[in-house]
Amino acid sequence: MSSAVVVSSENLDEKQQSVSTSVVQAADKKVNLLGMSRTELEAFFEELGEKKFRAGQVMKWIHQYFVTDFAEMTNISGKLREKLEKICEIKAPEVVHRNYSKDGTRKWVFRVGDGEGSLVETVLIPAEDKTGARKTLCISSQVGCALDCSFCSTGKQGFQRDLTPAEIIGQLWVANYSYMEDVPVAERERTVTNVVMMGMGEPLLNYDAVLSSMQLMLDDFAYGMSKRRVTLSTSGVVPKIDQLAQDIDVALAISLHAPNDELRNELVPINKKYPLAQLIAACQRYLAKDGNESARRHVTIEYVMLEGVNDQPEHAQQLLKLLKNLPSKINLIPFNPFPHAPYGRSSRNRIIAFQKTLSDAGFVCTIRQTRGDDIDAACGQLVGQVADRTRRAEQWKKKVAQRQEILRTQG
Repeated sequence: MSSAVVVSSENLDEKQQSVSTSVVQAADKKVNLLGMSRTELEAFFEELGEKKFRAGQVMKWIHQYFVTDFAEMTNISGKLREKLEKICEIKAPEVVHRNYSKDGTRKWVFRVGDGEGSLVETVLIPAEDKTGARKTLCISSQVGCALDCSFCSTGKQGFQRDLTPAEIIGQLWVANYSYMEDVPVAERERTVTNVVMMGMGEPLLNYDAVLSSMQLMLDDFAYGMSKRRVTLSTSGVVPKIDQLAQDIDVALAISLHAPNDELRNELVPINKKYPLAQLIAACQRYLAKDGNESARRHVTIEYVMLEGVNDQPEHAQQLLKLLKNLPSKINLIPFNPFPHAPYGRSSRNRIIAFQKTLSDAGFVCTIRQTRGDDIDAACGQLVGQVADRTRRAEQWKKKVAQRQEILRTQG
């Protein structure tokens, strides 16, 4: 591959920045088209001396027919296919493990770097109905998580790095392809109906890559998903919520988990930087966009139920007061234990009573059905394998050891 032309873009695979307008000698590394937006692909093809519409053609082959071999792209000239084969690739993250639950849940473990410490997890949850037509994919955005929520196993692994757009959208590509592997190319279709950015990591701390990936999800030349079916969940990075409101129209979910600042500071430490008053105000601003076609009709409030911690009647009353001026749907999540977790799951009766208080006050309040816990795919159980740069995992292990020693001596 000595003289083929490629588009120059600094750290293209790492940051998926806009394609540069300069053409240089080919590097040893092929350009991965998987995570490139339509705008980036159009610029790429123009640099190759091709028409912009080629971008849409290639996008459909990649994201709608799940083709990775340029030779199969039959509506593209043979000459262009040969050129693309020399300088490009369509490469999803490597699947190192997959597990399909008896309830229909599917989990994949992806390697996104060299060696140990570069594994992330993705989970697909089918609707619990006879058709199973609705399939929701929970996508990861970081290797580990930069935050340290006390009830989340991912947070205890520390943080390594952000995922690239190709690594993020690649999770959706693999999930769709898992249903289409044995289907002829011409008959393939997109089966994942909903995406939630609720996997490993804080999406708004990997803003550019997550935004680019969600734009692909909505693009009619890619996955063509409804903006109401793409949800970003955040622990509360307030400035980025405001930026998101300007950049894209998707549904917003808040990992709240506590109705007052004192408790939330303990459970979700980012609350110390962006307390509840600021967070609720940001959510109200996010919903301010007019128009029936907007995805911003309400904010989904995620609330994990921790026994004796945030599940008491007074907590329900505090939550009602906090959300009284915010159009909300509340999703109560039974806590999914992980090894050495410092919390227990609220009883079923306690969760139902909590739900009744909220429902009686006029809120739509659901209890999340725990799915995939037999393959460690339930909410809060995604761990992956992280080469921790924060030393948080080491500190967590020390705390666990200290707690076990106290229990041993007291026993």
